[in-house]
Amino acid sequence: MNYQRRNQGTCSRTVSFDISEDYTVSNVKFEGGCHGNLQGIAALCEGKKADEIITSLSGIKCGFKQTSCPDQLAKALLDAKNNLE
Repeated sequence: MNYQRRNQGTCSRTVSFDISEDYTVSNVKFEGGCHGNLQGIAALCEGKKADEIITSLSGIKCGFKQTSCPDQLAKALLDAKNNLE
């Protein structure tokens, strides 16, 4: 399943990814934001299970902001996982 979510409180506007029935994540892409850093996050998430990514990235803040691009990815993965269940 391909999933896309609008980010809130970050420089990146959206995050999209594919998530399989066994919750394996692939093809993570951010629109906007710090391109190099977000490519790195996407590469590190490739082939990992959603729960592992959610645990690692949830709650990360960016400077004075209450969220971050990694935290927004974790929220999107949680939403997608709930839609699959």
